[in-house]
Amino acid sequence: MFEFPKFTHQSVKNDMLSGLTVALALVPEAVAFAFVAGVDPMVGLYAAFIVGLITATLGGRPGMISGATGAMAVVMVSLVAVHGIQYLFAAILLAGVLQILAGVFKLGKFIRIVPHPVMIGFVNGLAIVIFLAQLGQFKVPDASGVLTWMQGTQLYLMGGLVLLTMAIIHFLPKLTTAVPSSLVAIVVVTGLVHGLDLDTRTVIDFVRSMSGNAEATLAGSLPTFSIPMVPLTLETLYIILPYAVVLAAVGLIESLLTLTVLDEMTGTRGQSNRECVGQGVANVTCSVFGAMGGCAMIGQSMININSGGRGRLSGVTAAVGLLLFILFGSNLIEMIPLAALVGVMFMVVIGTFEWASFKMARKVPKHDFFTIILVTCVTVAADLAIAVFVGVIYSALVFAWEHAKHIAAESKIDENGSKVYHLNGPLFFGSVSHFLELFDASNDPKDIIIDFADSRVADHSAIEAIDTVAERYAKEGKTLHLRHLSPECRGLLRKAGDLVEVNVMEDPTYKVASDTLG
Repeated sequence: MFEFPKFTHQSVKNDMLSGLTVALALVPEAVAFAFVAGVDPMVGLYAAFIVGLITATLGGRPGMISGATGAMAVVMVSLVAVHGIQYLFAAILLAGVLQILAGVFKLGKFIRIVPHPVMIGFVNGLAIVIFLAQLGQFKVPDASGVLTWMQGTQLYLMGGLVLLTMAIIHFLPKLTTAVPSSLVAIVVVTGLVHGLDLDTRTVIDFVRSMSGNAEATLAGSLPTFSIPMVPLTLETLYIILPYAVVLAAVGLIESLLTLTVLDEMTGTRGQSNRECVGQGVANVTCSVFGAMGGCAMIGQSMININSGGRGRLSGVTAAVGLLLFILFGSNLIEMIPLAALVGVMFMVVIGTFEWASFKMARKVPKHDFFTIILVTCVTVAADLAIAVFVGVIYSALVFAWEHAKHIAAESKIDENGSKVYHLNGPLFFGSVSHFLELFDASNDPKDIIIDFADSRVADHSAIEAIDTVAERYAKEGKTLHLRHLSPECRGLLRKAGDLVEVNVMEDPTYKVASDTLG
């Protein structure tokens, strides 16, 4: 499972610098998602460290960053609110086991059935979600503690620093790529804010406003081992199982889709089943070290890739760097202006969103463009898992509907006086109604042959349709024969047994119908 990476001087430098950049961006994200889940900030920070480190070493996609995520946090909040944090740790443990099993049984390959329009909708939806999440940084608590939008000088200063950060990230690579532009932007804006004593919110201001504790800090210690303290009863299983299944599914879907996106960006291919195992091991580890669990993070992964991080060392550096910040450098992280991190994330949004999708309206089938819009909207309105399921189901239904129209038949009378229907197109649940309309049982001769040389029986609905046609001819006192069935089609009919009564004509030399048809 573990492979020792091959290093070059250039790759080490790029991976370590990009990993350091990611570590800085992980802090407010982990803290924010911890509050979404209703747990202490350190629970989110520990998750970012543990998940990031384990998936970087054991996962299937070098350069991909994992940590505490909003997609999983929104699932956790109700469990924590009703049953407490120990039940969350137990649910994360079970979710991790389910993810490991998904990898062991090679279920990760099913990510390949996700259509490309669904992928585009997923990317666009996540870009919008990341953008909307950053808008919360433009709010400040008023005298009563209620968050309100910034106004006046405070808003202008925040906006100016965000634009400065984005400008550095955009223009610096045109001058030099020796260091990641995102890291330079964070350092420059932080130095400018504290050097000129500018009044703008920093990371520690965010932590304290979220927690309501004026003395809150990011300083912490190493996570400690502790088995989740829950009763080992069936009642506990009934409580955590639904959450564990959803957490495992959401985590794997987001991770595997992010893996696919990075594959396309880098021109390489990750290992989906290995990623399932890596995510599972990471979440099991989180559960026994007091962390909230997590999955792949497309925003931080984009930062890493765009900053030059390609190897496993970048993910390891991000995780270890985050832990070192917690243990020894919390005061340095706390002084980073939120504007710098918002600017970094805005550039991620710009780089993540598929702007070419606006041009697709006239260049792709309407149902594909609608799929993009549908998945994007559901991702923003609900969550990633629901959006992907909706997109895949919609695409499958459109596919079935379109292929249902493709079944047809040419008929002729052969030298024996039998009427031969030469069938074209797949016979499956979607095309059954069209298939039944092709035959004229009352006016056909006594002997009828359906030739399946250019068709294929795909499912039980197709078998039932054949049986229905046979019954229609039987009522008219006529005989129906099936010819040129592929071995798979014959197998379906044999398995159906007494459910269908048709005459299959022997054709031992027939080799045309194969797995490539239909």
